[in-house]
Order: sequence, then structure tokens, then C-alpha cells
Amino acid sequence: MLELELPSKQHDETRQGEALIIKAKLPVDKVPRKLYIESYGCAMNFSDSEIVASILADEGFTTTASYEEADVIFINTCAIRENAETRVRNRLKQFRAIKRENKDLVIGVLGCMAERLKAKFLEEEKLVDVVVGPDAYRDLPNLIAKVDDGQKAINVLLSREETYADLSPVRLNSNGISAFISIMRGCDNMCSFCVVPFTRGRERSRDPFSIVKEAEDLRDAGYKEVTLLGQNVDSYKWSAEGSEDVVNFANLIEIVAKVSPDMRVRFSTSHPKDITDEVLETIAKHENICNYIHLPVQSGNSRVLDIMNRTYTREWYLNRIDAIRRIIPTCSISTDIITGFCSETEEEHQETLSLMQEVKFEFAYMYSYSERPGTPAAKKFKDDVSEDVKQRRLTEIIALQQENSFYRAQKRVGKVEKVLIEGFSKKSKLDYCGRSDHNSMVIFPVMEQYKPGDYVNVLVEKTTTAVLIGKIVI
Repeated sequence: MLELELPSKQHDETRQGEALIIKAKLPVDKVPRKLYIESYGCAMNFSDSEIVASILADEGFTTTASYEEADVIFINTCAIRENAETRVRNRLKQFRAIKRENKDLVIGVLGCMAERLKAKFLEEEKLVDVVVGPDAYRDLPNLIAKVDDGQKAINVLLSREETYADLSPVRLNSNGISAFISIMRGCDNMCSFCVVPFTRGRERSRDPFSIVKEAEDLRDAGYKEVTLLGQNVDSYKWSAEGSEDVVNFANLIEIVAKVSPDMRVRFSTSHPKDITDEVLETIAKHENICNYIHLPVQSGNSRVLDIMNRTYTREWYLNRIDAIRRIIPTCSISTDIITGFCSETEEEHQETLSLMQEVKFEFAYMYSYSERPGTPAAKKFKDDVSEDVKQRRLTEIIALQQENSFYRAQKRVGKVEKVLIEGFSKKSKLDYCGRSDHNSMVIFPVMEQYKPGDYVNVLVEKTTTAVLIGKIVI
């Protein structure tokens, strides 16, 4: 299948073998137990939950969609936003109430928040029995066994090697059509507002052989779309030990695209400092690599970008936008925006608005700045923009983005979009919904000869800010 000249995979097979030997030594619970996992935040967390389910499936666990019948409950957490912490705490309190009736219930916290709030969750608030960081999932059978013996259990050690490349994820809540493939873990970018480098560790790329194998398995199982995941996919880089041959992200997406012309390839997230013309040209060359890029800008002002340690300027970002428009003229672009960052002035806020107006993003994730303990920004800068000002600026950003989203959506009216049917729309069993190549949600009447997992051509007849509406054309 691999048409590029890739280095030998001997080194990776050795690592996989070592992992399997370690796993074989773990105690096996002979009594079938039910696992319930709730994931919050980014797609990486949902992907990690599937890895956890795979590890515990080998220990005899089955997954359940109902926490009331679970023997083990895990919350997989994100530590990016303060409201996420509040939501998780409230959820844990609900689960602790259930534990009063079921003393054997094991409650655990996984992921980024687990590493940062381990002491509070275990000792101060006494909400959980087990705390596990994102690089320690293989230790879960041991940790659960400790809890069964009446102990609290914790492992939040970070790794420079772990990629879980040898594991076949258990697809949770899957529609059987779209799936995530994790291609790398950790992050080497030290954005001053972000906790990820401290909670997920240093960047390391998974070997391309295991990635392609996972894509082939998904193809064979009937999946029609894969999304390659990483904190910064554009910095993907892998080579065998002792080899000078390197597989970069452009190489990787081309290899995955060739697994099947009928399987779409998406990816997230890109970093403006790293997205290259080579990546863009590869997207343009392959019809099944979606014409959609998520490119977080965070701010439209170069001084704010500098103290955010984003390592690019406003001008650099706009240059990358120009490159996307030039090489992939029909590409949709979405972004992330943080308003009210430390010392941001009104003029600098206006520069963010002007950049938004210039680019006219299809979609944006928009937030007011929320200081995260332990980050460089929390240590070095004063969070000196008032909450009232933050909320007013955020309101302005959201309003402008709604205008831009509607503007971009209207540009699709009268055009035919290739849509992958995902299922029935939320409002009616008479309508299907699915995403276009450009990542727009499209609603259209059901036609009996088509089913979820089929591609159809949809003529867009009208639109809202968030949804395209049309009909299938033959």
C-alpha cells in the first residue's frame, strides 16, 4: 500500500512488542465489568477515550452508554477553559451520589485536567478514586486493581515515547461512517496561555505504518471519513532510528489519501507557523482530502501574538491565508480567537475585528481569556482586562463572525456540494444531514435509494448562518 519510500518499521515493531510484554504482566480481572466514559473538550479527548476502551477491553471490560449500570466511570477532561472544570466538578458530584448506593463503583478522571488537579480531586475534594494522565493509560488495569483493594490510585507521568501506536481503538458512540486517527501526541509550542505542553508533554509523532494500518482497517469496516488528529499536525515528523529519511505531514496525508479514493481525509489542528505550501499543494492534488483548514489565529494584533508566544505576526498569518486562497481557491477556513488577553488595548481588539473582516472565516471558536494556573501567562502577565470589557469585546467578535458565516454560506447557494450522509437531521426523519467537503452541515430531503455512508450531490437552495439547505440532484 505504501508507495512512498518509507524507512524500515523494525524499530516500531520492537516498541510494540515491549508494550505487549508489559501489558501481559498486568493482572486480569476475570469478572466482566462495564465501563462508562464521558469525554469533554477537544477531539483528542474523544480519541483518547477510544484508546482507554481498547486497553480495558483486553482486560475483560465492555463499554456501556449508561452510567447507572457501569462498574467503572471515567471522565476524560480538558483543562483549557475554566467552565470545563466547573462542569466536570458538578458531574463528579453527581457520580459520587451514585456511589453511595454502589460502594464498589470506581470513579476516575483522565486526561489533561487529571494531571493539573490531581491533588484536589483525590485528597481535597475527595471526588474520585483514580487519576490518570494522558500518557499513563496502559497502567489503568493496575490502578483499578489498587482501587479494588481499597487504595486511591494515581499515575500522571508524562512520556517522550508513548503514542499508543500498537492499539486498535474501540470506536465509541460511532456512526460507522467517520472516525478519528491520532497521529501525534503532545506539543512543543509554548503558547503562553496554554496548559497543553504541561499536561500532554513533549511532541512525538506516531509511525506512519500504524496510521495507514488503522486507516485501512477503517476502510475495510466501511468507514468513509477519517480525521487525522494532533495538537499541531503540520509539525508531524517521523523517521526510523538511524535513518535520514523523514516522513512529514504532507507525505503522511498523501499516503492516507491513497488508502481509498472513496474515504475522505480531514485533519486538525494546523499551526500558522508550520503550515507549508507543500501541505496545501498535497490537499489540492487529492480530491478526497477535504478543502477545509482550521487555522487558529487567536489575535489580529502582532504585539498580542508576541506575548501569547504564537511565533508569528499578523502579516505572517495573512500570508498563509493568501497561500491557501491561491493554492486551494475553494478552501473553507475556520479559526480560534481569544479576546481580552493580558494588556490587550481597544485598538488591538479592533485589529482582531479587522482581520476577521478581511479573512471572513467560515466558522470560529471564540472565547474571552481565562487564566490557567501554571501557564507562562499566569506567571508573567497580569490578567488586567476587566470581565465587562472581555464580554463586550467577545460579543462584538461573535456578532461579526455570525455576519461572516452567513456571508460565506450564501456564497454556496446555487452550487452543488458533495455531501457524505451521516444520518437523519435532528429535527425530522424526513431529512438527511451530512457534511460537505468544506465542512458545512447540509440538510436535504431523504431519498430512499440513498442511506447514511453514501455520497450524494446536493444543490444548495438556501442557508442559515450554520446550515446549508438543499436537495439531492442526480
